[in-house]
Amino acid sequence: MSEQPKVRTTEGVVQGRRRQGHAVFRGIPYAQPPVGALRFAAPAPPHRWEGTRQAVEFGPAVPLSLPIDVPPQGTDWLTLNVGTPDPGAAGLPVLVWIPVGGYLSAASSDPMFDPAALAEAGIVVVTINCRVGAEGFAFLDDVPPNRGFLDQIAALEWVQRNIAAFGGDPGRVTVGGVSAGAGSVAALLTMESARGLFRRAIAHSVPALHSTPALARQVTAAFADRLGAAAPTAEALRDIDPWHLAAELTSFNAGLHAHRESWGRLTDTGTALCPVVDGEVLPETPWPALTAARASGTELLVGHTRDEFRYFSVVSGRYGTFTEEDAQAALELHAPQPDGARAYRAAFPQAGPEELVETVYSDALFRMPSQKLAEANAAAGGTSYLFELCWVAPALGGILGACHSLDMPLAFGTLDSPVATQLIGEEPPPEAVALSRELQEAWVRFVTTGDAGWSAHRPGGHLTRVLDAESKTLPYPEQTSRQIWEGHAPTPFDHS
Repeated sequence: MSEQPKVRTTEGVVQGRRRQGHAVFRGIPYAQPPVGALRFAAPAPPHRWEGTRQAVEFGPAVPLSLPIDVPPQGTDWLTLNVGTPDPGAAGLPVLVWIPVGGYLSAASSDPMFDPAALAEAGIVVVTINCRVGAEGFAFLDDVPPNRGFLDQIAALEWVQRNIAAFGGDPGRVTVGGVSAGAGSVAALLTMESARGLFRRAIAHSVPALHSTPALARQVTAAFADRLGAAAPTAEALRDIDPWHLAAELTSFNAGLHAHRESWGRLTDTGTALCPVVDGEVLPETPWPALTAARASGTELLVGHTRDEFRYFSVVSGRYGTFTEEDAQAALELHAPQPDGARAYRAAFPQAGPEELVETVYSDALFRMPSQKLAEANAAAGGTSYLFELCWVAPALGGILGACHSLDMPLAFGTLDSPVATQLIGEEPPPEAVALSRELQEAWVRFVTTGDAGWSAHRPGGHLTRVLDAESKTLPYPEQTSRQIWEGHAPTPFDHS
């Protein structure tokens, strides 16, 4: 039996294992456990160790604020994993993946993000854990805001220090994510502290989830009051068990609709504690920062699915039940002001309540933020490659459509993962296999060269790769929605 791979990092030696033609190293700390005196603090550099650290198991899951039962597993949350074609190689391109969902979960152990297929194609893949929920984004008076973003920066700094020892090139790092992970990527594009830590970016289904400091302070105060804390401070919350805090946030998120009169659009997201445009850690949202050249453009692969909102409507049991009242509320909350609601009704005159709800939610939450990020990055001097996934998930008779997250198992080639089987089925059809190969090849080409393989998205042309059983490069398919949103960048949530 061949000897298991060892790598010397700046903190000490780690030993991984060989797997499916590549080497994997799991649970490597990039910062100290954020507990005790370090709880709610900026990430602290990891401790060094003597001897060889076994790196064969994923690190403990971060406290999740989701309606699922995940038992506490320890407190060494700030870890990452490396999958490499060959630790003895040099100059391989690197993908750092941020597996954050809704700013409520961060599961680098999810089989959907298995690096095997990408490693086989010559990519070093790093997946990270970072703080989410209250630990990462509660706006507390006595600690830095947006600690989840600070964790991501600390992980990227670890990559710069260490990835060459795993065969990677620190000058060819692509940072990527889906949903809140894509929102994280968009934020990193504008953050001064992230400059020089990556060269390219991949962002699937970019959300527009940001709060103003005024709203974030009020929401965090209400959450602290629910907990019986004396004040919305780290000092007042530090002794509350992290998993209890996460469970309380789950309940708090479930009751957000009761605050619609005062908290407006935020109450429709299910995410009370999201990134804050605080002026320091996150100076501003990415769209105006890039458009006004206050941040530099980069090579960006960005896109969304056609039916982004469908997954949420089906899972919540609301699919097929939306009323005219629901449609009007969605238009009033999420269509661009002042005349977006009228514009949607004029543009989609035959649409019933169901179609209007799906269209405006898909647009406001993911499609327009993604498309506008492509435009803004190009305006800042970058090169943007835009895609829309239109292939319909075959599960449940196809009612899921081309839904949120369908692109992930396709891109990673993890068609046997739980999410993939839920969306695609136990036996993926030939179309799924072919589409997975196409999206993987686009990723590999982009991470390696900065070119996704189709025409870049430019003002006037708006060329987009439409991923389907027969993929084509076409003008942007959601042109009607794009015109409604013309001149309207996503804005942070604020008081209603």
